[in-house]
Amino acid sequence: MPTTTDQPLLSPELLGRLERLELVSRKVFRGRMKGERRSRRKGESVEFADFRHYVAGDDLRLIDWNLYARLDQLFLKLFLEEEDLHFFALVDASESMNFSDPSKLRVAKQLAAALGYVGLCRADRVSVSVLGPEGGRAPVLRGRASLWKMLGYLDSVESGHNVSLHDGVKDFSIRTTGTGIAVLLTDLMDKQGYESALRMLIGRRMDVFVMHILSPEELDPPLRGDRKLIDVEDRDESEITINAYVLQKYKETVHSFIRDAKQFCSQRSIVYIPVRTDTPVETIVTQYLRERGVVR
Repeated sequence: MPTTTDQPLLSPELLGRLERLELVSRKVFRGRMKGERRSRRKGESVEFADFRHYVAGDDLRLIDWNLYARLDQLFLKLFLEEEDLHFFALVDASESMNFSDPSKLRVAKQLAAALGYVGLCRADRVSVSVLGPEGGRAPVLRGRASLWKMLGYLDSVESGHNVSLHDGVKDFSIRTTGTGIAVLLTDLMDKQGYESALRMLIGRRMDVFVMHILSPEELDPPLRGDRKLIDVEDRDESEITINAYVLQKYKETVHSFIRDAKQFCSQRSIVYIPVRTDTPVETIVTQYLRERGVVR
């Protein structure tokens, strides 16, 4: 039987549906090149937006001479500007993401690929990278023909990049210039916490989205009896007897963890999006993310 890892990250059917979507930014960014999206800023294109009075130093080519002939005043024609958006997908590839089937890492890679392809189809600049030093080799892409380069990079990503979220985002911030949409795909499981990493992204004036990926087994563990639990990232061990009381306390802790993460994000205008690994990626992208304003 083929496993999930033997299958392509994005099916041909999903690719066709993604081509009709567009990434949504809640902020206005100044791009480097012309893209294929309408901006709320006024600039120079072919779609008229408004007039304003001429000011010394303005481009004389934008003066409406017909209006000048009628009113004997100089006015500039303003047009809707096509905005060039930069989309960043940051994939947590720590060992804790290599859990469940499909794994949290695979779901993160699928979502990064799907959102990246939406950006490529709109001529946005797209950067999909793993957190940590390995992220430095991720290419910056543009145009739908770059899909295969993006998928090739994501296919090469494996778990084991056990950098903290803080260090991973710090490395990203040092090697990356500009602003845009930043989507962090992670399980937020970091003993050092996730708060400082998110604060760094906000400090970069990014439009930040957190996709919190968890598996059904983490939300409701099918475990009973005496167990030795081993942390896959730092090999910390703990022996425990799992009964109904312990499971109830565990579930309360998990729900508190999720609630706190959601509240932290909400208070800082970060869009928090919970994701379960047993939900089809097609459903997450075409329905779930649409409802939450990530795509339209």
